[in-house]
Amino acid sequence: MPASQTRDKRPPAYVALHSSFRWQVPTHFNMAEVCSRRWAALPDATKRVAVRAYSTSASSTFYTYAQLQEQANRLSNALAAKGVQRGDRVGIVLPQRFETAVAYMAVLQMGAVAMPLSMLFGPEALEFRLQDSEAVAAICDAGSLPALASVRQACPQLRAVLGVGLAEADAALLTGPQDAPWEAALQAHPAAFGLVNTLADEPAVLIYTSGTTGNPKGALIPHRALIGNLSGFVASQNWFGFEPFPADQAPTPVRGRAGVGASFFWSPADWAWTGGLMDALLPTLYFGRPIVAYSGRFSPQTALELMRDCGVTHTFLFPTALKAMMKANPGTQGKTVRQQFKLKLQAIMSAGEAVGDAVFGYCETQLGVKPNEMFGQTEMNYIVGNCNRLYPSKPGSMGMGYPGHRVAVIDDAGNECPVGVPGDVALNRYDVHGQPDPIFFLGYWKNPNATAAKFTGDWCRTGDLAVRDAEGYLWYQGRSDDVFKAAGYRIGPGEIENCLVKHPAVANAAVVPKPDAERGALVKAYVVIAPDFIAACAGDAGARAQLHAQLTRDLQAHVKGQLAPYEYPKEIEFVDALPMTTTGKVQRRVLRLQEEARYAVANA
Repeated sequence: MPASQTRDKRPPAYVALHSSFRWQVPTHFNMAEVCSRRWAALPDATKRVAVRAYSTSASSTFYTYAQLQEQANRLSNALAAKGVQRGDRVGIVLPQRFETAVAYMAVLQMGAVAMPLSMLFGPEALEFRLQDSEAVAAICDAGSLPALASVRQACPQLRAVLGVGLAEADAALLTGPQDAPWEAALQAHPAAFGLVNTLADEPAVLIYTSGTTGNPKGALIPHRALIGNLSGFVASQNWFGFEPFPADQAPTPVRGRAGVGASFFWSPADWAWTGGLMDALLPTLYFGRPIVAYSGRFSPQTALELMRDCGVTHTFLFPTALKAMMKANPGTQGKTVRQQFKLKLQAIMSAGEAVGDAVFGYCETQLGVKPNEMFGQTEMNYIVGNCNRLYPSKPGSMGMGYPGHRVAVIDDAGNECPVGVPGDVALNRYDVHGQPDPIFFLGYWKNPNATAAKFTGDWCRTGDLAVRDAEGYLWYQGRSDDVFKAAGYRIGPGEIENCLVKHPAVANAAVVPKPDAERGALVKAYVVIAPDFIAACAGDAGARAQLHAQLTRDLQAHVKGQLAPYEYPKEIEFVDALPMTTTGKVQRRVLRLQEEARYAVANA
């Protein structure tokens, strides 16, 4: 429905904020300048914390903005000495650690293009991205160096590799004439570097999307995209970067250094993907605040201990993490989880999958904060979401377009869908005032056809389906390739998965179609059983089979009692874990292809 028909029904605070918002994008803009250099130039730079490196022993190392900028300057000089120039791509294969922030600041301030690469990538994934991007340098640590070294010969343009924190045996893998250990490279170069005055439209980051078909595509992100991210980041974090304020007053920037009592941000999201880089690291540094770096494996207990020990006030926790926390730490009869761990949380943003009302309720009652669900893509991130400080969220809703973003649900022809009619979530190139939206990517790397196919006129399609209600809130229906028909009924997996997770025996679930000759497809659920329910029958095949049979009946009855009759899973398969992307999303496509392959074999 056009915005003009729904505006009077939207929350007044939302309408006022959205209609008065204006983008301010300068001609020249550099992410590193606003995220590090400007803070390092202030008198309190040696006391203003940028990164707190946390370990499970509750010990931490604090790094200031002065240290961040000094190390970035040395690294920029080292990279320049190795021939890295403006516009060159530099791979960054590092976990959450101080040196990762240094690497991004160094690459960005010299006008080169940072290319985040996940520590989970194997040799084949690294080789494709390094080859396709024509990267000239890479920065890695002991965990990623072996995989990178194994594909080095297949990447002839990769002239230099810097290794962070390498032992002597690891350093032996630095075989190129311009390779060097991080520490030696930085010590050999001065601590002063002149910022390259990049245009706001110049490329800053090249992030490869996890393509559902074919090879991943490299999305080229400009410096100005950080500006486009900020309205959503601030709103989803309940006005992070500003002092608390009444809803009818304008926000006031916080003054003073980020020390005791200030906002601390943490997210388990990998800094090598959009959620970790653009939704956590860069916007936190933009506001001159401290971010917690933790490179260990995620666990619910560790997450709660980290947030307690570091006084985390703002976080991004994807639904998979929140589901695990809900099952592992449901709270006690006497104390909530917030009280047990003395949490200071003021805001929780969640994205990547639908949160669902079960997780929403857990956050509200046990963590003490209503989550702000957010939606975006690598190509145009942080475009839809909630802000509980200014307008009420609805459990299970994606929210509404954030200030500065003109979002709609459109049909195949590019027309806005009426209320309640599903369509493709899309973002217009121009905001409600007719000004260009700075959040857009520049295009897919060396793939103009794919770039053109992303747009219908001025609308950029996300490939995610949603419906809009009368108040303007969007309700996620799933990826367009995840929605399927069973016995003539249109099935969105999210609603069924959310229902299954509400059962105490279910830790996680994924719903896909199982091919069927009569109905076209059956609803099938893959279920991970909560640890408490499998402990009693561990190692006993007979007891496990009985548990699976009983749970199948219980879960089918559970869904039948909550949803439409055609939505209950006709078949349930119990698995130890679901296939996940490096960004914490369930790979339903993997399960869907598995079902298709099984069907083909059975009917051969």
